[in-house]
Amino acid sequence: MRGFLIAGVLSVIAGSVAAEVSVERGEYLVRGPAGCGNCHTPQTPNGPDMSKEFGGMMVEKNPAFEAWAVNITPASRVGGWSDEEFARAIREGIRPDGSVIGPPMPMSLYRGLSDDDLYSIVAFMRTVAAVDTQTPTSTYNIPLPPAYGPPIDTVPSIPRGVTVAYGEYLAGPVAHCMECHTPMGDRGPKFETHLGAGGFEFHGPWGTSISANLTSHEDGLAGYTDDEIKMMITQGIRPDGTRMMPPMGYAHYAAMTEGDLDAVVLYLRQLPPLPDVN
Repeated sequence: MRGFLIAGVLSVIAGSVAAEVSVERGEYLVRGPAGCGNCHTPQTPNGPDMSKEFGGMMVEKNPAFEAWAVNITPASRVGGWSDEEFARAIREGIRPDGSVIGPPMPMSLYRGLSDDDLYSIVAFMRTVAAVDTQTPTSTYNIPLPPAYGPPIDTVPSIPRGVTVAYGEYLAGPVAHCMECHTPMGDRGPKFETHLGAGGFEFHGPWGTSISANLTSHEDGLAGYTDDEIKMMITQGIRPDGTRMMPPMGYAHYAAMTEGDLDAVVLYLRQLPPLPDVN
């Protein structure tokens, strides 16, 4: 990685911005709340194939598109990208050749990743085992935008702690909970009017699953305790003992610290109540 070592922390330059980067922080994010392997690691009937971790897989097939999460190990084309190019692809959805990454990569939320966390993710991904696999090219029957917004210069860090602000950051840019748990409109998730109301459909070997309502409405989380919510997030088990369906990355969220889980629950508790989407 381009940069230099300072007391175990990498300092890298992205444009005019110096980001304090930790490989350990990157590993925590990638294998924890960001759950990158939930899409980029091939799945089997018995769970992820860790011998091909981050080697890519098909993540969604519907009339609008057939989307493949690509190999993101050093053996893939990203191994030849600079750190800045890799970071831009993650946060802005723009590859070095100028092409745009399509859905379901949650670009509208990844644009909020802080410089420190973004480059920590890149630093960690440089260390993962190379997997020599290739995935087909994704195909889209919908037009992709030329960009998901203006170029991003810098995004400051959110102070870590059990706060609504940090919980919002974890549930948004990092874990992209709100991307999956907000209904889709013609231009993407309806964040402004239906944030966290659920109703998004996922199709896979398990059939069709529909994301739950995460708001403070009685259709959502109002009737659950904090511990019950955390159990559902990390274990995929409801208070009545029934199991929740894929593709939520329960194993990734189980790796989250107690403080980070508390921050996420604190944030969810203050979402305006919205009924289920019918």
